[in-house]
Amino acid sequence: MKIGEIKAAINEAFDSGNFEAVDAFRSDERAGVIKLVEGFDKKLEKLQKEKERVYQMRSYEREYDFCEYICGIDEVGRGPLAGPVVTAAVILPKDCEILYINDSKKLSEKKREELFVEIQEKAIAIGIGMASCERIDEINILNATYEAMRQAIGNLKVRPDVLLNDAVHIPEVDIPQVPIIKGDAKSVSIAAASIIAKVTRDHMMVEFDKIYPGYDFASNKGYGTGKHIEGIKTLGITPIHRKTFVGNFVE
Repeated sequence: MKIGEIKAAINEAFDSGNFEAVDAFRSDERAGVIKLVEGFDKKLEKLQKEKERVYQMRSYEREYDFCEYICGIDEVGRGPLAGPVVTAAVILPKDCEILYINDSKKLSEKKREELFVEIQEKAIAIGIGMASCERIDEINILNATYEAMRQAIGNLKVRPDVLLNDAVHIPEVDIPQVPIIKGDAKSVSIAAASIIAKVTRDHMMVEFDKIYPGYDFASNKGYGTGKHIEGIKTLGITPIHRKTFVGNFVE
């Protein structure tokens, strides 16, 4: 076989998971083929390490394997000056493997968008909740976050048997809860919720940027960057600003 054909065959073997097919080329002494096989071995080693990392992130899911529906809960947007706080509740199949899943803050925007689609395709159920800036100003950000989390749980099409929460215990919920510190990096269910909430909110802020130009919402997602604060001082606040958060920047 020509080296180009071998390259295509090795790539196909990796993509299909038929790793043993590469063994047919290991005795080939051509430098180009040796390099291709070495490259394959490095990719395979990285893949195996990623599979092990994701396996470790399922430790809480394995601990509660006696439950039929294990739900991860997370929120995004407690700190911004503008926009809603968004929460997500996600139930994944027990045999579900989503490679490269992680705390949404540790992922690139491109990878979050890819995983956002994959999670939606594979999840048993996804519930979204949110609290507006008005609600945040009315009852404070913590209570608004709890309210949005209860809303997300209520929007699931099945009732969870246990909730894996990122650090918090949600009041007024009669489902067993397991608060996990830094849970979005330790549980695939919470990480999935983190990604769904983050991308959902990011998409909203991009749309708000079109409605309220001058604050750089598409880039800062409502957080207090220099451009955002300059926009507040120059243009004033918008209907999506949290009045209890922006008092230091307006007269």
